[in-house]
Amino acid sequence: MERQPSDIADVLADVGPRLRRLRTRRGVTLTALAEATGISKSTLSRLESGQRRPSLELLLPIAQAHQVPLDELVGAPEVGDPRVRLAPRHAHDGKVVVPLTRQPGPLQALKVVIPADKSEPDPRVHEGYEWLYVLAGRLRLVLAEHDLILGAGEAAEFDTRMPHWFGSAGDGPVEILSLLGRQGERMHFRAKPRRARAPEGSG
Repeated sequence: MERQPSDIADVLADVGPRLRRLRTRRGVTLTALAEATGISKSTLSRLESGQRRPSLELLLPIAQAHQVPLDELVGAPEVGDPRVRLAPRHAHDGKVVVPLTRQPGPLQALKVVIPADKSEPDPRVHEGYEWLYVLAGRLRLVLAEHDLILGAGEAAEFDTRMPHWFGSAGDGPVEILSLLGRQGERMHFRAKPRRARAPEGSG
């Protein structure tokens, strides 16, 4: 579907504010950006304020300086773009949470990086079911009366209506994948696979 002239004008009008937000969010001054791009400070200022029409000659050096794709500067739609742009969230307890599920729904996937912290467990309860898989490090999982340590490659699943808490075992950060589902939606994984029973009479 082709863009109408009014749509193109709206996109161009949004470029300036988007450039300013990107620059200020990264703590880059106009002077520093001018030195990195070779574009004069006055031209950059006019571009951000909308007084200068954006062009490839201006946007390409800016994209290279910020190390972002050009379509991020112009707000191009992501239709047909196979890349997944992840937006980490920093929790108050120091955890970095990266949502892997693009749409809201009954099952959410998260990547969580937990800093090394020997904080006291604070078990909580809520509706749902959770599956955890340890990618790296050692995870301490407190689940009801159980106090477990899981290493890389191990998984656990539990009803979140049981008191639970998890964090680093204290000897380094831990990286996990988490699947959160509604009550009753189980993933059917175990922390360790069961060993096959030896046939009777063997050994």
